[in-house]
Amino acid sequence: QVQLAESGGGSEQAGGSLRLSCAASGYTVSRYCMGWFRQFPGKEREGVATIDHGTPSYADSVKGRFTISKDNAKNILYLQMNNLKPEDTAMYYCAATQMFGGACSIQRVYTYVEFWGQGTLVTVSS
Repeated sequence: QVQLAESGGGSEQAGGSLRLSCAASGYTVSRYCMGWFRQFPGKEREGVATIDHGTPSYADSVKGRFTISKDNAKNILYLQMNNLKPEDTAMYYCAATQMFGGACSIQRVYTYVEFWGQGTLVTVSS
């Protein structure tokens, strides 16, 4: 049974940093394309960043501020968020696919996602 457990959310002031973690069980982080998504109240989930073995992909809104990475030894997916802005306030979700070939884009992860974490809330105050 696959489980994705996010942690690291919380409250931060604008300009601050947070690191989100997604610990996987029953799933090998190193093998597949994964991503982070976020959801604003009343809105659809939107892609933040994706990664497999190659170059990560980022939404324009977070480029240069957020970094997605994997710790294969610990089987954890991370999202380092720097220079946070109030508009980053959202519920953040880890997404796991079973894709290991082809482009690991935000659109493809959203289309082929197999597993979601429970979400972790990030609140950024001005």
